[in-house]
Amino acid sequence: MGTFSLFDIAGPIMVGPSSSHTAGAAKIGQFARAIFDATPTKVHFLLHGSFGEVYKGHATDRALLGGVMKFAPNDARIKTAFEHAKEKGLEYVFEPGNLGAQHHPNTVRITLENAERKMELIGSSIGGGNIVMTQINGFDVHLTGNGAEQYFTLVTENENRPGMLAKITGFLGDKAIRIVNMQSCYLAFENKVLSVLSIETALTLEDLLDLEKEDGILFARSLNKIAS
Repeated sequence: MGTFSLFDIAGPIMVGPSSSHTAGAAKIGQFARAIFDATPTKVHFLLHGSFGEVYKGHATDRALLGGVMKFAPNDARIKTAFEHAKEKGLEYVFEPGNLGAQHHPNTVRITLENAERKMELIGSSIGGGNIVMTQINGFDVHLTGNGAEQYFTLVTENENRPGMLAKITGFLGDKAIRIVNMQSCYLAFENKVLSVLSIETALTLEDLLDLEKEDGILFARSLNKIAS
């Protein structure tokens, strides 16, 4: 389990032609890979709205795939992402589709999997290279880069039992880590809760492994804040 950057801002340099369709797409791919926290063998991209209409001409497909392979938006390897995916043995599919009118036109649902796990995320590129993640494994969330510039982020999924949130916050309290803000989402049909916590201090790998050992915790992911 590693520690990753949340929304790695590219700055003025990027692989074009479009900040929305390439830079933003690469960041969505990076975020999906960071939360998946493993090497995927298969990835499926469902492209909604304008993403599905112009993804080939605007290199959205290469940018998304490059992001999943941890390429930053300004990484020249995005141009040859297909070749790199073949070298890595990464299978991929791009499929235009409709995720519903509630989603921004530049939206993608990414499904990553390997022999051990499968994860689904939805993210939108909202202009100027900025993105918002709106769903993780069926949980509705709202994650933007703003808070991530100031704080570290902890993402946890747990069984829906009494006292689970107190267990997570207590774990952080025992390590003298202050919680700045938090959002939790309940997935009724799976009886699970996903929480996203902005924290002032990063968790170590050992901390994350200890947290995942707690009864009822299904996974924990730590993401670094954006460097100023």
